[in-house]
Amino acid sequence: MTVVIPELPLLALSPDEMDLVTKLRTDLLTQRFKLELLDAYFNGEQVIRDLGISIPPQLKSLHTVIGWPRTGVESLEERLDLEAFRWADGSDATDLEEIAESNNLYDEASLAHLDALTYGREYVSVGSGEAGDPPLITFESPLDMTMLWDARLRLATAALRESVEDGTRIVTLYLPDQTVYAAEVQGGWEVFDRDIHRLGMVPVLRMANRQRTADRIGKSEITPEVMSITDAACRRLMGIEVQSEFFGAPQRYILGASESAFQDAEGNARSAWETYIGRVLALERDEDGNVPTVGAFTAHDPSGQTKIIDLYARIMASQLSVAPHVLGYSSDNPASADAIQFADNRQVKKAERRIRRFSATHRDAMRLALWFREGEPPPKERRIECVWRNPATPTLAAQTDATVKLVQQGIIPADSDVALEMAGLTEDQRRRVHADRRRAAAGAASGRLMERLAALGGAEELPPSSEVTGGDDGLGQQ
Repeated sequence: MTVVIPELPLLALSPDEMDLVTKLRTDLLTQRFKLELLDAYFNGEQVIRDLGISIPPQLKSLHTVIGWPRTGVESLEERLDLEAFRWADGSDATDLEEIAESNNLYDEASLAHLDALTYGREYVSVGSGEAGDPPLITFESPLDMTMLWDARLRLATAALRESVEDGTRIVTLYLPDQTVYAAEVQGGWEVFDRDIHRLGMVPVLRMANRQRTADRIGKSEITPEVMSITDAACRRLMGIEVQSEFFGAPQRYILGASESAFQDAEGNARSAWETYIGRVLALERDEDGNVPTVGAFTAHDPSGQTKIIDLYARIMASQLSVAPHVLGYSSDNPASADAIQFADNRQVKKAERRIRRFSATHRDAMRLALWFREGEPPPKERRIECVWRNPATPTLAAQTDATVKLVQQGIIPADSDVALEMAGLTEDQRRRVHADRRRAAAGAASGRLMERLAALGGAEELPPSSEVTGGDDGLGQQ
């Protein structure tokens, strides 16, 4: 009789899980080359394609870099500052702040935004924290993570993260009911942990940039047009470098010089450099008494090349939606403040669109974290809001003036948090203002109470004012 011992699901991947791992790893490896190319342009490490015409073989190793792709991406990311999470109904958001602070979410969010703009997408995974700790929210690079997407439900059906730790390849398979952790051992996968969360959905979200209905994966801000212009500008800079090698020293000609002008005392031929800096400056007359004619060719003028680079900068500025001066282009007539602000309008609008798109991902990640902590999802009617800094970066005077006018017209109350937000105060500053207001209100109430008691003739028997206002349930709060 043959006894079949089934594999324990805790120690091995099931056939369906194995198929998912294979499929997702294939997709991850397929996309990696494109992502690494985008990363190379961002870091200025791309290989410039040489046309093989003007660059001599001795200068093939010369490498020129223009950081326009990085400048364009970072200038947009710098306008995306996530400051806080709050409940839309105005209730206490301590639970949201606890999760955000424990995950250092505001600093990590800037890294996620930068990757999403560079690669076209970024992934957010949510999981159980350590015993007693808040849920864990992590941002994952598309170089290490991918997912299967249900376009109808707009949800992930499975996701995979791959990494190498201490020389061992680790995969994390995210499924609707559990998260599986496995290590590669002797060509196979050995499961070392399973997080049975039973959410009914994959706890991984995709933060996509420049989505379309036919392309939910997202596209990078480093478009093929940006790559092409960057390559052309780098080749032009390389040409300037090559020309400086050839024309750095003025080329001269000598007519009517004898052979001895190019020989040393022993009759040996001098090197070209010795001849150039030495005897050329002091030539003897020939036997007929004539002085050799010395002249110089017209020096090379690189201004024609720099004008072409300025043209590339203007074209690149239109592609990246930045002002030309951000890319180093300057004109004889400096732009006015209004012109500079107008040039930034398109990038401000682009930042507002990214805020709308990225806010949805941040909100869903926070709801998933609350689900992990509470064991059930938050009610749908309780909406979470993301607080962002104004991407337009107006002046403090303009913000204050607009806020004062709204308060004076009675559109918003003077003590409203909305007024502080419109005035440009950060989330921490608004909290300090509210705390100062509470202290001021308590001090004013204590002063009024002291005046009333003094009027009643009992002021000489009162304890010090610090004792009156010391407790929350004391006379200071009556």
